[in-house]
Amino acid sequence: MSDIYKEFHEKREALKLKNNPKRVQKMHDKGKLTAEERIEHFFDDGTYTELKPWTKNRCADFGLNEKDLGNEGVLCGYGNVYGKPVFAYANDVTIMGGSMGEAGRDKIMNCFEKAIEAGYPMVSFNDAAGARIQEGVSALHAYCSTFGKTSIASGWIPQISIIAGTCAGGTAYCAALTDFIIQVNPIGKMFITGPAVIESVTGEKTTFDAIGGGAVHGQITGLSHFVVNSEEEAFAVARRLLSFLPANSKEKPPKYAENDPIDRKTPEIRDVIPLSAQKSFNVKDVILSFVDNRDFMEIQENFAKNMVVGLARMGGETVGIVANQPNVMAGCIDVNASWKAARFVRFCDCYNIPIITLADTPGYMPGVSQEHNGIIRNGAKLLYAYSEATVPKITVVLRKDYGGAYSAMCGKGMGADFVLALPTGELAIMGAEGAAKIVFKHEIEEAEDKAAKMAEVSAKYKDTFLNPYKGAEYGIVDDIIDPEDMRSRIISSIRIIRNKKGNLPYKKHSNIPL
Repeated sequence: MSDIYKEFHEKREALKLKNNPKRVQKMHDKGKLTAEERIEHFFDDGTYTELKPWTKNRCADFGLNEKDLGNEGVLCGYGNVYGKPVFAYANDVTIMGGSMGEAGRDKIMNCFEKAIEAGYPMVSFNDAAGARIQEGVSALHAYCSTFGKTSIASGWIPQISIIAGTCAGGTAYCAALTDFIIQVNPIGKMFITGPAVIESVTGEKTTFDAIGGGAVHGQITGLSHFVVNSEEEAFAVARRLLSFLPANSKEKPPKYAENDPIDRKTPEIRDVIPLSAQKSFNVKDVILSFVDNRDFMEIQENFAKNMVVGLARMGGETVGIVANQPNVMAGCIDVNASWKAARFVRFCDCYNIPIITLADTPGYMPGVSQEHNGIIRNGAKLLYAYSEATVPKITVVLRKDYGGAYSAMCGKGMGADFVLALPTGELAIMGAEGAAKIVFKHEIEEAEDKAAKMAEVSAKYKDTFLNPYKGAEYGIVDDIIDPEDMRSRIISSIRIIRNKKGNLPYKKHSNIPL
């Protein structure tokens, strides 16, 4: 081999982290994989191609240009996931803490631009301290550019962030702007300012876990859609998530083999849903009964548990499911549930994923704290998301569908293409007793036996309105179905309108009540 090629190979090998044992060992000692290992584990074997590996910073301040910073703290490239192209970038925390400067920005911007031009998903492996202080405003511009490009790509290509280290400031915002966040516990943490800064400013003593650990973002803030216990599990979740999604918003989600009969009966739903609206049940049992092969990928499982959202397949095709959870807060819709469902509905609409809504809720959650925390504004997000969505929308009324929640769970006026109801469905402004107190107020007051009168008029109101038949008579329920036919009716409903065209007025963009 001539000297020129030998020199080339030596220089190229020197850029690889695996050829620097000290840095590799440093990561392994912390229970973490290197940036290179993360990419290798994530992509199909042998499919990864690195982009711009030679890029170097040009900063002469603080002697930065005299240091050999290798990959400049980030790896960028593309490869295949289940045979389909995906772009990715991975912070390398062994290079100046993974901090981002001018060169890192150029590499990430190039990767994003290629992903946007080609129309393929973007996955990031986040593990970085933030902006590179030695580069001053150039480092701020680097993060600013990443925020901008991530936002522009939103709704065009799916974006997934894997939190595999301590992500502070700008790195946390990079993730927050993407569609899904997978946080690895206990190594993954997200926060804007660390414990030391918090204590110096507010006097509060805290820890990294208390402000940015998996329990915080998985259960309290809802920022993380999945919290997992290893990096390998995070890669598996990301790959599985991508298997449900199209490459971009111009495509339909991938179609898989119909290995679960479309006309399969689901009589077990009768046993799951109690006849009494006062008794609870687990709506996930209903979902598992009618989706393909009982395969349901729940999203934000431990946040706002009174609302269930997730992805599944029906007849081999991807669907999004939004459902009230009766065994948590009786299925009431609160601030967090509204935001959780609205965000998911908008995601499904971005990527041509039909939405199935299962309604069983007594309404929005009452209370001073809910009002003060913005139940009106946040509840309106869900109304807005459903109204604006142009994908096929199928609503099934399982039991209670009362008051404002009737609209929030995609009633006919929200643009539901088909509203189906089980015989147990109840579409009304409120429950029988509350309604009877208003409608029959004078009769109750004048009765000698008020309790008996109350029972009589409550039964009368229930017979009139607390059933699916009045809604069917008015045409706001398309059909009342037997639970055993739920799977086949949902699939046929989606398929008959799968090619519907949205008919929205011209506008630059909508103004959702954020």
